[in-house]
Amino acid sequence: MPHPAALTGSLGKRSNLSLLDFHGIAGAVCRSLTASKDGPSLYDVCDPVLQSYQGGDAHLGQFYRTALGNPPLRALLRRTGLPALKDGERLAGLRAALLAARDEPAPDWAAVGAPVAALMDDLGVRHPAPPAAGAPGRPPDLAEIERVIRLTGAHLLHSFRRNGFIPTYAAFNLIGDPDIGGREMLMALTGLNARGYKNSTLLFSLARIFIAHSPARALINPPWRGIAEPMWEPVQIRHRSAYYDAFFTEALLGLIESGLASPGEAAAARHAIAEMVEFCLKTSAEEVPSQDGATVNVITALAPGKHPRFSRFFAQIKQDLGFGIYVPDCDTTACAFSAATQAGSDDPILGQPLVDFYRGYQVRAGANEPRVTVPLNDHIDYEGGVVTWIDNLRGERPYGNDLDPTLNLDILEVSFRNLKRWKIIETPQRLETLHRIIAFQQKLVESGAFKNPRSHIYYLPELYSAYFGRCYAAFVALPLTAQRIIDPHNLFALIRARVLGYVKDELIAHEMNPFDAALALMALAHLDAEPSSFTPALHCIVQQLGEGGRKGPYKAYEWNKMKTPTRILVGGPEVTSAFVLIALALARKRMAGA
Repeated sequence: MPHPAALTGSLGKRSNLSLLDFHGIAGAVCRSLTASKDGPSLYDVCDPVLQSYQGGDAHLGQFYRTALGNPPLRALLRRTGLPALKDGERLAGLRAALLAARDEPAPDWAAVGAPVAALMDDLGVRHPAPPAAGAPGRPPDLAEIERVIRLTGAHLLHSFRRNGFIPTYAAFNLIGDPDIGGREMLMALTGLNARGYKNSTLLFSLARIFIAHSPARALINPPWRGIAEPMWEPVQIRHRSAYYDAFFTEALLGLIESGLASPGEAAAARHAIAEMVEFCLKTSAEEVPSQDGATVNVITALAPGKHPRFSRFFAQIKQDLGFGIYVPDCDTTACAFSAATQAGSDDPILGQPLVDFYRGYQVRAGANEPRVTVPLNDHIDYEGGVVTWIDNLRGERPYGNDLDPTLNLDILEVSFRNLKRWKIIETPQRLETLHRIIAFQQKLVESGAFKNPRSHIYYLPELYSAYFGRCYAAFVALPLTAQRIIDPHNLFALIRARVLGYVKDELIAHEMNPFDAALALMALAHLDAEPSSFTPALHCIVQQLGEGGRKGPYKAYEWNKMKTPTRILVGGPEVTSAFVLIALALARKRMAGA
């Protein structure tokens, strides 16, 4: 899951650059530098308040100077003015809000954010809407599919051998997320706990307004193919997390199971899997309080010390910008336990019945619903869902809390894999916890909300579909008697039909990039769709092989994201290879069976 650790002061942004784009980029830069200024700029507003001062909250000014006042961004935005701020009273109100955020020991964050929210109505940031695509005539040959499996597997193994781990990258998008408007920004300001995170959310939101009205928007926010957002290579922050290691473990298990790895590659894959499982369960383990007063070992997304493998430069910037406190999360814990279970680990940590711990973080309408303090997706019914962030031993909760549907699929999946170990069917309270999560998913899917990007905090609807397929596969692998007890109303069949309909009728019927195609293929293969439906996704994956150039078989795309403090993306060339490998291995197995 993405983390605000990915923050720097650069212009990190998506791009599908080619030589043909050069003139467009140069034009955007030229227009930004020579624009006719109409109203106060970001720097006219903020410099008098935040550039240099004594007392108050030092972090707000430090963040402004590092993230927004850096020379490249200042050059691009210095001639972008807002006509609305030519109103002297409105400009004074905005500066007064910034002064309150700077100087007051406990600011009224709703009041601080109000003048910024009032300027966010016309940002014009929208989700991708890919055009319809014609169906390719035939699927690729089996030899082509197997070649891609071998190449992506070799890419992961080479990366592990070169780095000592398989890296993932983060970059951020200053134009922000389409789902974050003024209302949602105020939710974040009032629901987040860490003051540094509130500061960054406030200032990034203010910067978004100027970027949206600047010629620099064309440079910072160019179009792309498909749904998952490509990541601009020059501005990516390499790091390591147990969440990522868990999915790289699953990918290498798929490579071994495919039988396409050479003996040397299979041995290297087993070694990497063992190392990554240890990183998940040992290095990244953290003791936290449970709701019954005991303590539980969970998995933190960013291990302490040197383990996240940030460069010294980015580690210092991260610290300077106020992102020094991290807490574990429910998703990383579920995925790490699942990967370790699939790898055959017998580590004692896996004996903990996580479902008991998750019950304490499960929303009950009218009882603990205020646990969701940042309800960015409040159009969905939270009843039965489990929230994201876990309080550490010191009781810190810097990000407040939110609730993501895909995370809840991962909780179901790890519970199915550990059904006997955790005695879920034999323990009524544990079984009820699963029943309530399944009912939460049923309401989400029946309403159609799962297809709405706004419903998802950290993911895209296409990734929800792929992860439901992963969850469904773990479910149908259970004995029929267990399936009937867990799902007496046959809700999984209902959800499967709706998700398949979305993937077939919407996702693969439109233009895709290779990451989109891999997620679609994962869903189709896991959900037992007819192999003939695989063709568009297979065609896209095989045709785009080599797009990554020197970095790998494929480019870096958005795997997951943070919507605040701005749109932070996490992915990487290795991530794309991992998902392509998993998807093709599943599809190949289904096609052979058919």
